[in-house]
Amino acid sequence: MKVNNALIYFFGALGGLLFGYDTGVISGAILYIKKSLGLTSLTEGIVVSSILVGAMIGAAISGRLSDKYGRRKNVMVAAAIFCIGAIGTALAPSTGVLILFRIVLGIAVGCASALVPLYLSEMAPANIRGALSSLNQLMIVTGILIAYIINYIFAPIEGWRWMLGLAFVPGIILLIGMLFLPESPRWLLKQNREQEARNILQHLRKGIGVEKEIADIKKTNAEENGGWKMLKQKWVRPALIVGVGLAVFQQIIGCNTVIYYAPTTITKVGLGDSAALLGTIGIGIINVIVTIFAIWLMDKLGRKKLLLIGSIGMAVCLFALGLLTKFGGHSSATGYITLACLAVYIVFFAATWGPVVWVMIGEIFPLNVRGLGIGISGVANWGANLLVSLTFPSLLDRFGNMLFVVYGVMGILAFFFVTLYVTETKGRSLEQIEIDLRNKDQQLGTEQANQTAI
Repeated sequence: MKVNNALIYFFGALGGLLFGYDTGVISGAILYIKKSLGLTSLTEGIVVSSILVGAMIGAAISGRLSDKYGRRKNVMVAAAIFCIGAIGTALAPSTGVLILFRIVLGIAVGCASALVPLYLSEMAPANIRGALSSLNQLMIVTGILIAYIINYIFAPIEGWRWMLGLAFVPGIILLIGMLFLPESPRWLLKQNREQEARNILQHLRKGIGVEKEIADIKKTNAEENGGWKMLKQKWVRPALIVGVGLAVFQQIIGCNTVIYYAPTTITKVGLGDSAALLGTIGIGIINVIVTIFAIWLMDKLGRKKLLLIGSIGMAVCLFALGLLTKFGGHSSATGYITLACLAVYIVFFAATWGPVVWVMIGEIFPLNVRGLGIGISGVANWGANLLVSLTFPSLLDRFGNMLFVVYGVMGILAFFFVTLYVTETKGRSLEQIEIDLRNKDQQLGTEQANQTAI
């Protein structure tokens, strides 16, 4: 059965919605879990960050599994794990059980973080790959917004179990939807299933340029076998540095402290629980609107320019958040200043580092190690996320909002990293990006040989 292209990209990106919902819902739920289960600052940090331990596991295993068994099957497994984790966290009778199922849920989140960009980048045509791959981030921020709304709806009854359990609904939708989606044609060609790949590409590209695309994929695929041996080779190293670097910087600029702890941050400067949850809905709406704009901008302005703009914009917001609120005391005015700084920060993040990082991670690795490379980048992303999220509550208690100044410094460092290491990928096919990696290494080798000869 032929599936409409729009549905392919929609369900291909739907894992991002679960990713967003399950990482965002804890921001409101934790206000009531603390009361219900009697959490300390330490156990609060563990409950929030335990999903990240699972995410590191999921990202680590999903890359190799997707290279071996295919992208589609692994997304289906991730969807099933989402459903199990949602029910488990909703019914958890104790802190220990809640943490256990948050780890289970994290495995699915980690798989989704690696598999969705991989699947979308391999299905999309080069000229609009940025926009289509950005659907992942749009789904993530939509999931976060839905989580904020659900948190607000169930706040009057302190219904944190409902907040967590409703993730089952999109999980089962994703599982059913993936039954009807095609496998990645690039993965099929790796398995020597050329006719299946051709049929899918004919459908996706409406017959335009299919044979050339197949020839390009076969050429790069024939160059070398994949695996750890290839990933460690000198010519692949720049892609690995960029993938891991972007993944880490996305987190240590502080993005998920806003997502996970926005209500906590706002309540600490003078607003009540209900006002804080309503404020995060506003942040979530801004996040979605700006991400839609970023999808349009991605293939016009380019990835690298957006990353540079975002680095400076987020750093300025974080400096303002730390310095301005330090002298405001605990008042409604300080709360609204905090909310404004968070909102502007979200604008910059949602337009730049939010979508661009996952798009580029899906683009920069050679076909034979694409799943593995994305998996390693995902582990780095979730590891940095874990470090920031686990330490944030206690550091915020100790240093207050001045902590955000440190994250602002990370934004400046991210600017220099992008300037030095990131190469533009806009408008180029995945095969062209891989060929450029090889050519640059050969060119560098020639230059070094000439210098030695001199």
